[in-house]
Amino acid sequence: MEQRKLGSQGLTVSVEGLGCMGMSAFYGPSDEAENLSTLARAQELGINFFDTAEIYGPFKNEQLLARAFKGKRDNVQIATKVGSEVTDAGERLAVNGTPDYIFKAIDRSLRHLQTDYVDLYYLHRIDPKVAIEESIGALAELVKAGKVRYIGVSEASPATLRRAHKVHPLTALQTEYSLFERTPEENDVLSTIRELGIGFVSYSPLGRGLLTGQIKKIDDLAADDFRRSNPRWTGDNFAKNLALVDRINAVAAKKGVTAGQIALAWTIAQGTVPIPGTRRLKYLEENADAAAIQLSKDDLAALEDAAPVGAAAGDRYTAPGMAGLNH
Repeated sequence: MEQRKLGSQGLTVSVEGLGCMGMSAFYGPSDEAENLSTLARAQELGINFFDTAEIYGPFKNEQLLARAFKGKRDNVQIATKVGSEVTDAGERLAVNGTPDYIFKAIDRSLRHLQTDYVDLYYLHRIDPKVAIEESIGALAELVKAGKVRYIGVSEASPATLRRAHKVHPLTALQTEYSLFERTPEENDVLSTIRELGIGFVSYSPLGRGLLTGQIKKIDDLAADDFRRSNPRWTGDNFAKNLALVDRINAVAAKKGVTAGQIALAWTIAQGTVPIPGTRRLKYLEENADAAAIQLSKDDLAALEDAAPVGAAAGDRYTAPGMAGLNH
């Protein structure tokens, strides 16, 4: 698989990564053996960029990656995150961007990942109670200590990106971005990271699975799947968004690819590194094939017509989740 420079600080990753959250949290039960097989197959396909966070589980996802990459650490780039506070017992608390918590969390993540360093360490959410300069200053100390190679932030506003980047160069911003979610084009986030030379990691590039075209009704989801309460998956919004997927699928069919593949190819064409999440070998291989799809100007224009900015119905999170974004 093609490699791409992520940002301008020296990190190079596969042009498509793998989001590992769903193997351990939020999307219903999963199978350990299947997860490990999928992670092994991802490496065979040339994917070397794996995304996790201490909050996923909590801790279970980092521990899963430790098992998957035992003896293979030098062949993978691991990104994990800090900022959504979790006690050692796994109790989830509030957003915490204080240096004290960051220093505690990195040592815990290194233990769970069974590694001496993290390739990319993100501030998972911006803590409005703590000056961004303090949080990034703590991350910079971790770089000096050799515990972290590169740093990033997630769901940050343009102003916060600029302030953070002055303290220590950011390698990446991670934000939701897809044919469903194009807010970064509207709120100057995309233009800001391009100006500053910060890489863009697009999470949920498949609209949390809806862009694959495989989900037709809400009962296709497990009973404890968090998407059941997501605004884009409820009421009239769900029907409107299924119609949007149909339009994207029509473009994909003309190209001879799946809706999910063309959605991933679109995020790559925008210069981002998508991290689609899956625990199924079938979908992993389908997603990986998308990295080789070349979209013409006509293809991009057709997708723009099918899914223009603002086309998706509903917010991407419930009200509490939305309140934590774009600080």
